[in-house]
Amino acid sequence: MKRFPNEFADLLTPKGRRILDGKDASVTGVLLDPARRFVSLAGVVDVTKATRCRDLLDAALRETLVPMEDPIPHDSISGMTMNYMELLPKTVRVRTALLENRRTRSWKAAEQVGLVAMLHSETFAAFAAAVSGRTLRRNWGIQVLCYGPGDYSGPHNDHHPEEEEARDGYVDMHLSLTMPGVEHQYLVYEKDGHLTEMTKVSTVGGMTVYRLPFWHYTTPLLARRGAEASCRRWVLLGTFLDAAPNARKGSTVAPPGAPERRLAGPRA
Repeated sequence: MKRFPNEFADLLTPKGRRILDGKDASVTGVLLDPARRFVSLAGVVDVTKATRCRDLLDAALRETLVPMEDPIPHDSISGMTMNYMELLPKTVRVRTALLENRRTRSWKAAEQVGLVAMLHSETFAAFAAAVSGRTLRRNWGIQVLCYGPGDYSGPHNDHHPEEEEARDGYVDMHLSLTMPGVEHQYLVYEKDGHLTEMTKVSTVGGMTVYRLPFWHYTTPLLARRGAEASCRRWVLLGTFLDAAPNARKGSTVAPPGAPERRLAGPRA
């Protein structure tokens, strides 16, 4: 495999295609429920195709990644003045590919193998719209993350109260492409005020869709014994803002059944 497909739909299984078309009642619009902030989907991306994408991604982008690291503040304990009043900002250690800047090595490498085109494809956004049940803005953000041994993302909620377009909620969608050296990695998230829910995210082709903000964290990536050299979990990520009321024609991506829904890519 030398290039990613032009359309995300080309990676989907028949089950994934039914979701894209709005024909799976158990998934279509599931995130419209205010109590449902997150869904994990298996069997929607063809594993063989996902494995080829993973290997292509690892070969093309691994040397272009830059670190993204925010450790625990050094005074998080010494700066306390009252018992049980500790505050922990978001902590993270991961590497990322910079796809918002065309002049970076990451963008050039991703463009060369067709990754940028696939993440900007109509059916990538349409899948997010189908699961979220919301009409989304067409100009969405894309990102690539790569977790190595011990990399993680600490408890955070991804709320952006200072940003008018995102403060009332938005949609993130992740495609996981995990290398064979990984033992496990989990997403832990909040339910009824407690971080009690957990799902495995170290998959090859697993999809997760979020209605943010809500509290969650990603556990440290654990390597299989003796396989640290191939212990990486790649994540392809799209961030989608809700369409504004009365948005102009052609500026949105609508869920199944809504006006102006146009999909590309062959049927599975």
